[in-house]
Amino acid sequence: MNVLKANGQVLHFSDEGPSDGPAVVFSNSLGTDFRVWDPLMPHLPDSLRIIRYDKRGHGLSSCPKSPYTIEDHRDDIAGLLDGLAIERTAFVGLSVGGMIGQALSAARPDLVKALVLCDTGHVIGPPSVWEDRFRAIEAGGIGAMSDGILQRWFSARFHAERPDELQLWRAMLTRTPVEGYLGTCRAIQSADLTEAASNLAMPTICVVGSEDGATTPELMRSTAELIGADLHEIDGAGHLPCVETPEALAAIVLPFLKENGFA
Repeated sequence: MNVLKANGQVLHFSDEGPSDGPAVVFSNSLGTDFRVWDPLMPHLPDSLRIIRYDKRGHGLSSCPKSPYTIEDHRDDIAGLLDGLAIERTAFVGLSVGGMIGQALSAARPDLVKALVLCDTGHVIGPPSVWEDRFRAIEAGGIGAMSDGILQRWFSARFHAERPDELQLWRAMLTRTPVEGYLGTCRAIQSADLTEAASNLAMPTICVVGSEDGATTPELMRSTAELIGADLHEIDGAGHLPCVETPEALAAIVLPFLKENGFA
């Protein structure tokens, strides 16, 4: 178990692969810990140094009092990477992890040399949507919202064909600390990365599941256009293509990493 104190937070992280290999950082979505990337890991080359971490309020990392900001999350991962003396990365961000990636890339272009944005956006949802979620969770906990969240996370086919696995993801979601979940919801609600995204200069690709009900293909397309990045749509995948279609995601990400010296 690896821990490091960064930006005042104790962060739980995984550091796999050769210490001198190209560093690829994975930042996960709201309501998940870094195990969300597990299905993708067998499809990545052994030459990579792979950094995964639990953001504040999630997994085994510390859970400070909410609310948080995207800048808080940005500074957490920047502190982790600086603490590990990693100077050059490719950053792969999923959902809020993609927002963190955009913020980090804008603030630390010295650190992020290639960017993969999965099922995210420069702005996610109108504020009223988040207020409805806050009220529901404060009244009934994350479990009260879990059915709707899982419908957005995964395609109808996943729900029909992989019900036992679905229960594992429900457990991960509902065991997320409420303080950490709501704190990160506040970070998403208040984040507008339009200007930051439009000024990104490093190579970037965007990926979205065609059945994503949380950050839709239309939102991902608008973000890709803002950045000037290629958009790849994975047919039949929901909000978590790293879980639902890891082979298809790897087939998109690996050539991009190779083109930019990371594989």
